[in-house]
Amino acid sequence: MNHKLNRTVLRKSAQFLLSALVLTTSPAIMQAGVEKSILAAPPIEGRWDLTIDVDGKASPSWLEVRHSGNSMLIGQFTGISGSARPISRVYFNEGKFTFAIPPQWEKGTENMKVEGTVNGDKLTGTLTTSEGKTYNWKGVRAPSLKRTIAPAWGKPVTLFNGKDLTGWHAEGPNQWIVKDGVLESPKSGSNLVTDTKYDDFKLHIEFRIPKGSNSGVYLRGRYEVQVTDSKGMEPELDQMGAVYGFIKPSEMVAKEAGEWNTLDITLVGRMITLVANGKPVITNQEIPGITGGAIDSNEGEPGPLLIQGDHGPVEYRNIVITPGK
Repeated sequence: MNHKLNRTVLRKSAQFLLSALVLTTSPAIMQAGVEKSILAAPPIEGRWDLTIDVDGKASPSWLEVRHSGNSMLIGQFTGISGSARPISRVYFNEGKFTFAIPPQWEKGTENMKVEGTVNGDKLTGTLTTSEGKTYNWKGVRAPSLKRTIAPAWGKPVTLFNGKDLTGWHAEGPNQWIVKDGVLESPKSGSNLVTDTKYDDFKLHIEFRIPKGSNSGVYLRGRYEVQVTDSKGMEPELDQMGAVYGFIKPSEMVAKEAGEWNTLDITLVGRMITLVANGKPVITNQEIPGITGGAIDSNEGEPGPLLIQGDHGPVEYRNIVITPGK
């Protein structure tokens, strides 16, 4: 055996492999690969703020599409009502896409179907409900809402004066009353909305809810923090302290029905930190998009505080907001 020849061949093979490794891992080649990957991404990928025309009424909606593996597209969708739900497959071809979702409630038996067309940073399409009704919709790319600097906080503002509904208005016939310094919805009725809109803020709010009831606090009128009778339950996406459908609290700290609970919420861009009854349960997590029941899908704009009054009786007090500036 020619050992000298073998050593020469091995040495040259090693040099070749090293050269290939350096070449394929060079910054220029890696950047080219990243750019190629970005260019290859279907234009439907990303987050979209949608508005559905429901018999002349603008109803907010939301869509996220992302890839799974090399080619399959999946996502999640917030429809006319209900929570954001997963999409198992988005079919996309030549600028057009479609997907289907089973009904969230038993109002219909057929899948909800969504079809649309991508045109730059805009979408248009139709939604057919599980009951067979078809509505037109349009959409735009959702803003990232990323902040480059931390907000400076202004002076705290008391939103509820303990005497009347000054600074608030009901979305419909008003059932809200003020009694002994407490803001009370004695029965299901209209939601209550602040006259003033806010961008980034810190919020302190206290609530008391009877057994089995349900409410919520909508940040900027778009992101619902759940207010429910949840004592003894596991943390879930639809229980107290959750961002409805998106983020569940790390632990359940709800008090007994009929006792006062506190929520301290910081919202900066999409990032939320929530302290419930003195315990941090969400720490600087991103809210992907609007939750069901939002007032609109204009995520790039300031919005009001909305208190849900259409799911049962509830009481609130000590509502104080500290706006960013």
